[in-house]
Amino acid sequence: MKPESSVVIPIRKIHETAVIHPNARLGKDVEVGPYAVVGENVVIGEGTQICAHVVIDGWTSIGKNCVIFPGASIGAEPQDLKFKGEKSYVFIGDNTKIREFATVNRATGEGEETRIGSNCLLQAYTHVAHNCIVGNHVIMSNAATLAGHVIVEDRAVISGLTGVHQFVKIGRNAMIGGASKIVQDVPPFVIVDGHPAKVRGLNNVGMSRAGLSEVARRNLKKGFKILYRSGYSLAQAIDVMEQELESCEEVEHLLRFLRNAERGICRGGRRDITEE
Repeated sequence: MKPESSVVIPIRKIHETAVIHPNARLGKDVEVGPYAVVGENVVIGEGTQICAHVVIDGWTSIGKNCVIFPGASIGAEPQDLKFKGEKSYVFIGDNTKIREFATVNRATGEGEETRIGSNCLLQAYTHVAHNCIVGNHVIMSNAATLAGHVIVEDRAVISGLTGVHQFVKIGRNAMIGGASKIVQDVPPFVIVDGHPAKVRGLNNVGMSRAGLSEVARRNLKKGFKILYRSGYSLAQAIDVMEQELESCEEVEHLLRFLRNAERGICRGGRRDITEE
């Protein structure tokens, strides 16, 4: 006798001590560990794991296959005196890991957002403040902190104990050394380090791992020399690069970043810059 057919309903693994608001939306195969708290307006994508003692609140959406480790706080009110209780958001992409006791605050301003992309790693005690925009494949090492309104582009690496000033932009494939103080924009593809941070060289390892072409790397090396070894002002360096560099996507991205560097860029004396 054939067994009766049945519809398989995916079972979410929810610990009995977890506190989940009935209006929260949890996808297929979501796991929620002991004593975790999930608020009313939270959306969690399928396959994501919420570990013990995590608190997720506010209007927060988390993508698929993420892991939020014990003690993290996601979507709490911003640490900002301008905040008056308005409705604002946190968005986190897919496959992102947020380690122990990290904090991600929602935005200040009605309808504004704090956003973290996909495939990121935020290590223990990292902090992403209100209105920050963090790209894809970004790594923040232990206790790295972003003040409000910081923008971090794709594949940037921020080493441990680094503090980033509000409204600073960190460029694509940039790497920041440990315990650095970042008060000006960090151009794409460079390494910076120090207190305050200075440029030390091109991030050749990061560019190689990202699969940049030989043409792109050659042009970026030439652009780096124009920007940091020529003695030109920023505006002059941009003009020279526009004339002398071959056009490619990476060069255009660098030039666009430099044109919009409202806080100025991290500089470095000739003795600080590693020879290529």
